[in-house]
Amino acid sequence: MSNHKLSMTIDGLTVTMTRKFDAPRDLVWKANTDPALMAQWWGQRGSTTIIDKLDLRPGGEWRFVQKSPDGAEYGFRGEYQEVVPPERFTTTFEFEGMPGHILVETFSFTETNGITTLTTVATYDSQEDLDGMVGTGMEAGAAESYDRLDEFLAKQ
Repeated sequence: MSNHKLSMTIDGLTVTMTRKFDAPRDLVWKANTDPALMAQWWGQRGSTTIIDKLDLRPGGEWRFVQKSPDGAEYGFRGEYQEVVPPERFTTTFEFEGMPGHILVETFSFTETNGITTLTTVATYDSQEDLDGMVGTGMEAGAAESYDRLDEFLAKQ
């Protein structure tokens, strides 16, 4: 596993997260867009992720269900707005436990000397939505998920 760490900044209603991976961009892209691969790393350790839908095209829907070890299920869904392989995709994101609070995220993939930087820019509708998401432990959850992605990529 690499020694890269997640960095997160907040500017107004925008949260930017950046993480480097010791893997080529095409592989990092595929790990973020192929349902069979995403299920192997997305979410918290000890949980199971079911990729219910992943229709990677503008207007296509996605839905993931995370099952915790105690059997609780948490659903997440959205719709792809832009898809430019292997550079970026933009999607809406909604936690089904808080319906109507929808943010827009753009995932960008850049590669330099075999190291891929994944940058996620999330824009929130309100300070309340942003504070609510940050308050759920979003940064720790993203860091854990990206650590799992890093471990997954190292085995490929």
